[in-house]
Amino acid sequence: MAISGDDRYAPAGDSGSGKLWNLCRMPFRQAGGAPVPASSSSSSGIHHSAGRYGHEAPVAGEGGAPGAPAGISTVAKALLPARRRLRLDPSNKLYFPYEPGKQVKSAIRIKNTSKSHVAFKFQTTAPKSCFMRPPGAILAPGETIIATVFKFVEHPENNENVLQKCKVKFKILSLKVQGPMEYAPELFDEQKDQAVVEKILRVIFLDVQNPGPQLEKLNTQLAEAEAALEARKKPPEENGPKIVGEGLVIDEWDE
Repeated sequence: MAISGDDRYAPAGDSGSGKLWNLCRMPFRQAGGAPVPASSSSSSGIHHSAGRYGHEAPVAGEGGAPGAPAGISTVAKALLPARRRLRLDPSNKLYFPYEPGKQVKSAIRIKNTSKSHVAFKFQTTAPKSCFMRPPGAILAPGETIIATVFKFVEHPENNENVLQKCKVKFKILSLKVQGPMEYAPELFDEQKDQAVVEKILRVIFLDVQNPGPQLEKLNTQLAEAEAALEARKKPPEENGPKIVGEGLVIDEWDE
């Protein structure tokens, strides 16, 4: 047979193995018919196989060489969650002592953890029964403020267990601003696209008949907030959060 070739390359005493060996050494042919050495065809096969799966296209290196798909980094950034500018304590709840028929208070510590000045603003689903001091401010990098939230507690209907169920929620927004300036709620209207929802806070009522660590912590924060308020009543200084008014109403948050 023509395919069997010469037995010169077969190991001694084994013509069948020689035929198989000779077959493996036969040159491959390119599309144009020219033979290609086995070694080069093997490497060429690997090259084209890689190209088939997209590796022939230029790939951006560590320095961002041309050829990287445009817009991928932009899309990736858009899919990533926005970086938080504020640290809240408590982080996702507002605790109030449960005293039906009375106006009660909660407190939340707000710290600017970014490297820029940041404005913040609160919104609530119950603006008629809640107000805040301050409802917004501008914090310098690393600056902290304790905000006080006031809420009127209504009597429960149909013996509802309000300690375990409350639909009122608060939302805190942040906005990066250019350096120190006077706070104004209109900042968020003018730059809606730049505002970030930092957290959504649920309202939790605490049983005053059975005080625990959380109620004790709340009382400590309220005392600190009152002390800070008294300090702000003194002649103003250049440093410190820029606050507009005391005990202003909170913007309504329409879910």
